[in-house]
Amino acid sequence: MTSSNNEDLLDKNIKVLKTKRGGKLTYHGPGQKVVYFVLNLNKREKDIRALVTKIENCIIAILKEYKIDSYSDKKNIGIWTGVGNETMKVAAIGIRVKRWIAYHGFAINVSNNLDGYKGIVPCGIKDKGITNLKKLGVKNYSKINKIIIKKFLNTFL
Repeated sequence: MTSSNNEDLLDKNIKVLKTKRGGKLTYHGPGQKVVYFVLNLNKREKDIRALVTKIENCIIAILKEYKIDSYSDKKNIGIWTGVGNETMKVAAIGIRVKRWIAYHGFAINVSNNLDGYKGIVPCGIKDKGITNLKKLGVKNYSKINKIIIKKFLNTFL
């Protein structure tokens, strides 16, 4: 778990690690692909919203490789997909920018146990669910590391 505060902690027995990145409570565990990076924005566009949009587009491109239609939502940070009539989060984003150096990153739910989210209100969003690639029907994600690297480099180089 990482957090900037504990107001959405439903299970008070969960150990929380505080960080200095954007976002509220989230869960990290086995079966997620967590991508942490360091980007020098002094040598790039100094626009944090543009950076977040690039990260969102990178994740959307990764998911497209698995035939998953996904999208960003300006009101709820992260990447979302429709599952039936529900909106489900499939990837979270949390960055920090200090002196125009951006770090932390994003996490894509691949095959993680979604029970890890039951003790929290993920990202402070109460009316939407969480899913992963496995629940979305992806059976083979063995090449996801190569796909992430390729899409990240295409986005930021």
